[in-house]
Amino acid sequence: MQLTGAQALIKSLEQQGVDTVFGLPGGAILPVYDPLLDSSIRHILVRHEQGAGHMAEGYALATGRPGVAMVTSGPGSTNIVTPIANAHMDSTPLVVVTGQVATSSLGLDAFQECDITGITMGVTKHNFLVRTAHDIPRAVAAAFHLATTGRPGPVLIDLPKDVAQSTMEWWYPAGPDEYDLPGYHPLIDLDEADVERAVALMAAAERPVLYVGGGTLKSRATAELRAFAERTRIPVVTTLMARGAFPHSHELNLGMPGMHGLYAAVTAMQRSDLLITLGARFDDRVTGRTAAFAPGARVIHVDIDRAELGKIRQADVAIQGDVGTVLRAFEAAGAMPARLDTWWSEIRSWQAAYPLTYEDEPTEGPLRPQHVIESLAANAPEGTIVASGVGQHQMWTAQFWPFEEPNSWINSGGAGTMGFGVPAAIGAKVGRPDRTVWCIDGDGCFQMTAQELVTARSEGIPVKVAILNNSHLGMVRQWQEMFYDERYSEVYLSPDLPDYVQWAEAMGCVGLRATTPKEMSDVIDEANAINDVPVVIDFRVDATEKVFPMVPAGASNDDILVHPSQRKETR
Repeated sequence: MQLTGAQALIKSLEQQGVDTVFGLPGGAILPVYDPLLDSSIRHILVRHEQGAGHMAEGYALATGRPGVAMVTSGPGSTNIVTPIANAHMDSTPLVVVTGQVATSSLGLDAFQECDITGITMGVTKHNFLVRTAHDIPRAVAAAFHLATTGRPGPVLIDLPKDVAQSTMEWWYPAGPDEYDLPGYHPLIDLDEADVERAVALMAAAERPVLYVGGGTLKSRATAELRAFAERTRIPVVTTLMARGAFPHSHELNLGMPGMHGLYAAVTAMQRSDLLITLGARFDDRVTGRTAAFAPGARVIHVDIDRAELGKIRQADVAIQGDVGTVLRAFEAAGAMPARLDTWWSEIRSWQAAYPLTYEDEPTEGPLRPQHVIESLAANAPEGTIVASGVGQHQMWTAQFWPFEEPNSWINSGGAGTMGFGVPAAIGAKVGRPDRTVWCIDGDGCFQMTAQELVTARSEGIPVKVAILNNSHLGMVRQWQEMFYDERYSEVYLSPDLPDYVQWAEAMGCVGLRATTPKEMSDVIDEANAINDVPVVIDFRVDATEKVFPMVPAGASNDDILVHPSQRKETR
């Protein structure tokens, strides 16, 4: 069967079970958009290529399947670099197809030419510049294999226009042996000796902690994690990228560690004698000053990526492998620590002394952002998915929203990408149309990618957006207040410019506003009753509110700052 390269690309995506592509057409990718008309694949037309990438990420994080985006050459491809870098940092499976100028024009500075494979070399798991139509099926199959096996990540396929227009005899690789990926062996057999050494460390531990990272979600190991934790009764901390990997309400859950983690979670790690690290990478936001992190702890480090083992903290036992596979091996070996009653008694005392807290809300506002998040969560249907931008609102959401199940928290962790929230929420809703999807955003983040609500409205994707409008770049303001002598440089945004209600309505959405607790309750109820169009709520929150606890940058986790109301107590 003779097909054009463009037809072969679309057919190859169909072979991979792709149901949705997020994209924006342009000259170099135009040949591929023609066969899309005859395909079963749904195309979501975005308003900016960055939105396509973040939507694909949100889709992937909500479904566990790879997200797919397609854009044109030159500025189209450079506009999607940020989502690619974001996916690379957070190990999100992504396949991005970029158009490219004709092969005869490569290297000649042709119109909208861009060396996107060179630009993205450092932020993709792999990338391909396809030079013949015959190679398209192999490139697509290999891209999905790479994106979804081992440590997941983004893969880019750069397709020259003449390759898309040329013809080939249809074929499709039967399996990985035909992908031409020498040296790529993502499946690693466990070393039984390593498992035995890890089990021995657990047996001797008196103050162990399960340090759970996003790799636990990527390996779909949440059931194994819960079974192991419940049998051993080892305390569990879940990083920002692992919220929902272990139920918030579970008695063994200590919450989130790190710069804005819960006091008990941070301190338990500091005082532990064994960190059982599952799919986490000892990120600086978790460790604080590395040399002072968990100084008395032995370390078992489990990660699918060998490069993470020993990169920051040398492990006593380093195990390369899938988290679920390793946990099953621990179970089979009967791993069990010593009695933990004394350890748990100490942890419970920290939880009682330093819970998450904030000041009572004045009757007439401004609203406390933490109260807004608690109220949204209390009124959200079971199974609600929450996306966020980056900043104070992200940290408050991670702290105060009770994540009970995996794949319910969509955020930008490693890259910290402002503007991620709205398009990621749209992608999550496309992937899980049966779920309510809230985006909790800041006014700064919202202004970066709000145009994608036009996409949501035109495509019938009814997400809900809560803007915590404090009229500032909130996290920057917090740092300037605490560490720059209250010298507020270029951080004020204005609460009324733009008018978020009118902006939402101009994009075809429902726009609401709340300035008092009574209004807050009313608009949340109103928003929850609207399920056919996007809703945007402008919550006017206190600009002086700060995120606590907090470990100052470069400080030890022992220097954690709790809420001012708790500092009168001796820690």
